[in-house]
Parts: sequence; C-alpha cells; structure tokens
Amino acid sequence: MADDRTPIPAAECTAMDQVRREIDRIDEALVNLLAERFSYVDRAWQLKMGTSEGATVPWRIQQVIDKVRAKAEKRGLPPELVEAMWRQMIGWFIQYEEERMRHGGGSSSEEEGAGGQSDS
Repeated sequence: MADDRTPIPAAECTAMDQVRREIDRIDEALVNLLAERFSYVDRAWQLKMGTSEGATVPWRIQQVIDKVRAKAEKRGLPPELVEAMWRQMIGWFIQYEEERMRHGGGSSSEEEGAGGQSDS
C-alpha cells in the first residue's frame, strides 16, 4: 500500500519512529526500482541468446560502475559504498543471465542461487 504522506527530510525528523518510517518508505521505493531493473536484465539475456555476446561485458560493467560512483560523489555518498553495492548486484545479475542463457530460459537460477557479474 502506498504512503501518501509527504516525506520528512532526515534533518527534520525528531523521533526514531519518523526515521524508521522514512527508511521503510525508501526501502519500498528501492525494491520497486530493483524490480524494474531486473525486468531489463531479464530481457537482456533473451536478446543476447541469438548473438555471440555473453552475460559478462567488462567495458559495460566498468561504464556502469564509473557512472554510479560519479553520481554518488555528487550526492555526498561514499563512492566505495555505491561501487560495492553495484558490484554485488551486477554479479548476481550476471550469474542469473548466464544460468538463463545456459538453459535457454528453462531452469531458473532463483532455484540454484546467483552471484557473478553482468553488463546489467
């Protein structure tokens, strides 16, 4: 269920319940964004099936990392944190793509676990 109230900036929170509510709101938004990103990763392996391109595209991985590090720096967020999170996520997506491509879309890595690196 969506929360229709106006977000409270962190500096204006006066109690932990406000902080927790805002973190929960952000977590919901992050999960929604990850679900959207996942839908594109899911499409990527399908498009790669008829090509020589594999799940791992090193130049693309570096491009994604460079972009998110730069955005983190602009926002005052530690770029090392963002890079670590993205590398973990990309690794999982690569393994997911590899499993799907290996099985032609059949057996899912969700059942087997996931964790390599993708151009995702």
